[in-house]
Amino acid sequence: MTVMPGSIHGLIGPNGAGKSTVFNLITGVIPLTAGEIRYKRERISELRPSEICRRGIARTFQATALFREYTVLQNVLVGAHLLAAPGLVPALLWSRAYRERERRARERAHALLTSLGLGAVAGQVAGQLPHRDQKALALAMALATGAELVILDEPLAGLTDHEKAETTAVLRRLAEQSVTVLLVEHDMKAVMGVCDTVTVLDHGVRIAEGTPREIQTNAVVIEAYLGAEEPGA
Repeated sequence: MTVMPGSIHGLIGPNGAGKSTVFNLITGVIPLTAGEIRYKRERISELRPSEICRRGIARTFQATALFREYTVLQNVLVGAHLLAAPGLVPALLWSRAYRERERRARERAHALLTSLGLGAVAGQVAGQLPHRDQKALALAMALATGAELVILDEPLAGLTDHEKAETTAVLRRLAEQSVTVLLVEHDMKAVMGVCDTVTVLDHGVRIAEGTPREIQTNAVVIEAYLGAEEPGA
């Protein structure tokens, strides 16, 4: 599978197809037993998850992973500090360079929150947010790391139709800003409406890849994943 820069790429397949495994392999959570993963032409297969994140790949999870006792702003600052860890001494001395990094990190965090509709709740405790806002906060945390590739595990799960429309609009804006999006999502209508390319897995094997229209009319995909239901319905 090749994910093109600046695209929205969907990874779909029935339960047990291997979608989460692919995400875990890309982000270094589990090791490869064969093959390799390259990012910007460099092999990243043997790197630790933290180093892969520093290279520009960040991920969200189906079960939203937040620092629930922190404020919304503090959650995003955790990701922002990955860009420029100041070290213990500058932090303890409250040096000018440290203060400047903090100022830039806060500015970036506020800008991200505003762009995702969370500006008004920046001071609220993350664990008190409604489901949609927790999803948006998880995305903000990923983007705060400076990621150029964001990997999203079911970003639309549990959202209303209106919230899904808002989220897909955000994904399109990210692609327009040259952020690459790789997502797993079970809402086929949303996948076919937002993705540039879709890869289909079945029992760990890629059975199809192409544009949403090509996938919708692929007989193998219809049989293995979509069944008799009209694709995209």
